[in-house]
Amino acid sequence: MRKKILCVLLLLLALQQTMAENYPYRSDVLWVTVPDHADWIYQTGERATVEVQFYKYGIPRDGVTVNYEIGAELMPAETTGSVTLKKGRASIAVGTMKQPGFRDCRLKAVVDGVTYTHHIKLAFSPGKIQPYTAMPQDFRQFWEANKAEAANYPLTYTKERAGEYCTDKVDCYLVRLQLNRSGQCIYGYLFYPKNARPGSCPVVLCPPGAGIKTIKEPLRHKYYAEQGCIRFETEIHGLDPRIPSDEFRQISTAFNTRETGYLENGLDNRDNYYMKRVYLSCVRAVDLLTSLPEWDGKNVIIQGGSQGGALALITAGLDSRVTACVANHPALADMAGYRAGRADGYPHFSRLKGMDTPQKERTMAYYDVVNFARQITAPVYMTWGYNDNTCPATTSYAVYNVLTAPKEALITPVNEHWTSEATEYGHLLWIQQHLLK
Repeated sequence: MRKKILCVLLLLLALQQTMAENYPYRSDVLWVTVPDHADWIYQTGERATVEVQFYKYGIPRDGVTVNYEIGAELMPAETTGSVTLKKGRASIAVGTMKQPGFRDCRLKAVVDGVTYTHHIKLAFSPGKIQPYTAMPQDFRQFWEANKAEAANYPLTYTKERAGEYCTDKVDCYLVRLQLNRSGQCIYGYLFYPKNARPGSCPVVLCPPGAGIKTIKEPLRHKYYAEQGCIRFETEIHGLDPRIPSDEFRQISTAFNTRETGYLENGLDNRDNYYMKRVYLSCVRAVDLLTSLPEWDGKNVIIQGGSQGGALALITAGLDSRVTACVANHPALADMAGYRAGRADGYPHFSRLKGMDTPQKERTMAYYDVVNFARQITAPVYMTWGYNDNTCPATTSYAVYNVLTAPKEALITPVNEHWTSEATEYGHLLWIQQHLLK
């Protein structure tokens, strides 16, 4: 008996150790950057200072030279210099900004022959950031006409039980949703609470992040269905998620390079842009969800991150049936922001040759998240981090600041292009608090 108890205790100890990893994950070194404003926020004209700390094996390193570059977010450096760590610490004067935005302090140190990098972005009057992107005069008419045309095609889909993703609490089905008479479609995994009753479930649409890839970890958010929601995890390209991963890689290599990517496809003409079908597919997904007999007849929630965060906000702006929207660090936001000499939204067209044309900038405006955000009336919950270089904080603020709907934000300055599991679960908690009764 004692041996059994000892084995159980050792197992529990091992599990605790795996669940309590230090940040950053299993790294020998740790950068710590501490601004002199605890919330990392300053007013324009106010000068900022950051204390830099560097540890290896938890021990502060003395005498290490830290080189730094300082400039606006995603912009070339304006200031360079170096400091020497004393007892593992040094201070860097980051300076200020005259216009609302973010200042990025980029760090590099060579320790024991290995180069380590880090960075920290500080906000200056971020609540005053406004998008560069303006709304075309016929923006609403353009999208209403396209929605009306798409609605002419009857709701058509197949639904196949996906036993590999069913549990004792959740039923899962693979759905193929046809979009038009040309045969274009999207796929998605539809998760139900086990034995869901008619009229009992809020519905949650979850569009994907960027790329041509399978639907990863379909059961990652199974707690939505476990707690009473129907959740639809989708892809956007019409590719069966059961295709082997190596085939997805081959397709992506052939059709989604920086020169041939779908986010650049057809950008010369607003009617031919690849993302038009994608945006309309989200509305058609809402059609499907609201047709289900188990839908509660009230609650339609859209939730996603990065490209999925963009599509969540876009769908909320396109479709008045949406009752709540949750978006992490949205992509496709203020994409022409580089024209104002500041960070532009993913996919960063400013970095591609041949993209800086009047025709392409005109098309961007019809597909930019900021213009859909201006149309949203449902409550919105957004999360983003300051250190994100994929979907930079400037563009998240550009979206958030134009929202006139009820809105809340969870700002996590240290985050780059990721969210924690706790933040992800917090989305469900926010949704539950905003369900219509």
